[in-house]
Amino acid sequence: MTPDEWQAHVTREAALEIGRWLEARGRLHAPIASLSLGDLEAMASNAISRWIVLQSEKLQRAGWPHEDPIGSFLLG
Repeated sequence: MTPDEWQAHVTREAALEIGRWLEARGRLHAPIASLSLGDLEAMASNAISRWIVLQSEKLQRAGWPHEDPIGSFLLG
C-alpha cells in the first residue's frame, strides 16, 4: 500500500467512525443522513490536520530535539 493509499484508507475509516459516532448521539440522524461520505472524509481530514498542527505546536513549546526525525517531520 502506498502512502497515498494508506492516507486515503485512514481518512475513510475515520470518516466512517465519525458518522457512527454522530449517529449514536441521537437526534442527529436526519442531518447526518444528508452528509455524503465525501463530507465525512473532509471532516476526518480536517480533524487529522488540526491534530497534527496542535501536536507540532506542543512539540515546539516543549523544545523537542531538532535531530529527532518526528520533530523534524512535524516542525519542518
